[in-house]
Amino acid sequence: MVKFLKPGKAVILLQGRYAGRKAVIVKCFDDGPQGRSYGRCLVAGIAKYPAKIIRKDSEKKRAKKSRVKVFVKMVNYKHIMPTRYTLDVDLKEVVTPDCLQTRDKKVTAAKEAKARFEERFKSGKNRWFFTKLRF
Repeated sequence: MVKFLKPGKAVILLQGRYAGRKAVIVKCFDDGPQGRSYGRCLVAGIAKYPAKIIRKDSEKKRAKKSRVKVFVKMVNYKHIMPTRYTLDVDLKEVVTPDCLQTRDKKVTAAKEAKARFEERFKSGKNRWFFTKLRF
């Protein structure tokens, strides 16, 4: 079988607190250690999307509207839906599996991922990833 869930692939979460949110795969784990025999992946996604920016907004308001809130999570393969999009945001050094061990490491990883996502949003690339899903 062809492996299509690769790092950099944009996915949509289907279950849990962040259901319906977009995320990007950071690392895949096909066979699970520690008694977890299912495949899962480490994802970093957008918990709160940036707001729409209009021309008459001031610079201060534009900066506030372009903020994103990020989450870092380990997700079962069955709970994600892959998309055709890929993101070339480099999160490998920032978001690692051991960052999920303690709250402090997770918060610092999320802050660094937030900075990278905001930088990508402000550059104007990957616009689809930074828009809410329509239901």
